[in-house]
Amino acid sequence: MHQRSPPHRRVALIVEDEVSVALDLKDILHALGFDICDLATDGEQAFWFAMGDRPDVVVMEVYLERGREGIEVARRLRDLCDAPVVFVTSYSDQATIERIHERVPGAPVVPKPAHRDRLADAVAEVVELH
Repeated sequence: MHQRSPPHRRVALIVEDEVSVALDLKDILHALGFDICDLATDGEQAFWFAMGDRPDVVVMEVYLERGREGIEVARRLRDLCDAPVVFVTSYSDQATIERIHERVPGAPVVPKPAHRDRLADAVAEVVELH
């Protein structure tokens, strides 16, 4: 059986510690034409997957399991892998938004629950600029 694949299919890394939310994000990103390199629940997994798959975009939660903060993980992923980041989070208070913009300039923030159109716009914004 011969499989056809596009010359370059875009790849997304999802960093989210709530499985149901991660699966919803996966469905949305698939519908937007992305393959998913993996679902990471913490910063260590995120670095491992990102270094191996070099994602075109990282969709990141602000607070992750094991106490690692997603903002710092996102900053490091961006520095190490040159991957654009979109935050999808329940934490959309002003102080958190300011911290995101200070540590990861230009990263859009999409409030949970992530609706397809909002996530599509945010991903298109960073992938086009990248």
